[in-house]
Amino acid sequence: MATEPKNRVSQRLAALQPSATLAVDAKAKALKAEGKPVIGFGAGEPNFPTPAHIVEAAAQAATDQKNHKYTVAKGLPELRAAIAAKTKADSGVEVDPDNIIVTNGGKQAVYQAFVSLVDDGDEVILPAPYWTTYPEAIRLAGGVPVEVLAGSDQDYKVTLDQLDGALTERTKVLLLCSPSNPTGSVYSATELAAIGEWALENGLWVVSDEIYEHLVYEGEMSYILAEVPELQNQTIVVNGVAKTYAMTGWRVGWMHGPADVMKKVANFQSHITSNVSNVSQVAAIAALEGDQGVVAEMKEAFNRRRTTLVEMLREIEGIEVPEPTGAFYVYPNVSGLLGKEINGRVANTTTELAEIILEEAEVAVVPGEAFGTPGYIRMGYALSDEDLVEGASRLQQLFA
Repeated sequence: MATEPKNRVSQRLAALQPSATLAVDAKAKALKAEGKPVIGFGAGEPNFPTPAHIVEAAAQAATDQKNHKYTVAKGLPELRAAIAAKTKADSGVEVDPDNIIVTNGGKQAVYQAFVSLVDDGDEVILPAPYWTTYPEAIRLAGGVPVEVLAGSDQDYKVTLDQLDGALTERTKVLLLCSPSNPTGSVYSATELAAIGEWALENGLWVVSDEIYEHLVYEGEMSYILAEVPELQNQTIVVNGVAKTYAMTGWRVGWMHGPADVMKKVANFQSHITSNVSNVSQVAAIAALEGDQGVVAEMKEAFNRRRTTLVEMLREIEGIEVPEPTGAFYVYPNVSGLLGKEINGRVANTTTELAEIILEEAEVAVVPGEAFGTPGYIRMGYALSDEDLVEGASRLQQLFA
């Protein structure tokens, strides 16, 4: 008689939670497939097609036999050179192309950043609200996420006093995401300089997620390495083409950092994935080096939708909507709706509220529990103007 294995799944994988944003998006798509007119504000994905010149570059690359073979695990030299040039042009920060690693989307870059820095029990300061993948990646690497809550009353941005309060002997890394997913908040140059000096003073690593850098609607994008260049030897930056160029499905991200760390990360990637699809890498080169007018056009549309959604949500009693100035998310405080009757139903949590919204208004939103902050919901405005207005109108009617 066969003996069952003691543990069918490792403890680390068993402890992982599925992506709440992808789960909401999947449920919305399933309902749409059933013929229901669901409007989804859940996924963090531009509704635009990938620009034509990028697609054309990929089509040509697919016919080139050299792209049918393995290439350097850390990325095509031409793409890493393009990333270095783009980084210099956007932020003024000089990066050696040899210290850039091209990854299978930004998520791989995030995980590899943590697995390269964190040993078992090391603490990572994680400002909340946070993107759902961060705490899971930290735990998977053996680290301990230490959440620091910055609510709507402080524009979702942590203070130095809060960071001091979270600091312990086990603290090794500070995670920053600006512009923020899920809140749309953006740290100013002054704020980043202060945080960077604090990290430098306390000998901490910084992991800076800058994937929404080209979606800043008020003021200018600021970069922590531009504000505190002394941090370059203890900072890993993660980025990618997904959000800027509507290339979520192409799976091209990257990371850069100090040479000694990137060498080890390259070794790691050589064992787990090898190179990113060569066709996708060629497409990314076309994105970075090609016409940037398409980026401005998409940004203009996002800005218009941002303004519309904020205005419409602010007309609903019980919802507090801070002004998002980056990315493509609105993160309203909906605690004023909890405990109230909605079509004969009462929601005591934002998870329950999101279920009521989906079932009663056929609108998909992501509850704040997914981002470490119950009492909030995330609504992405990366959808058509018509769907956005219709979805917001449904919410106005539901909560009237």
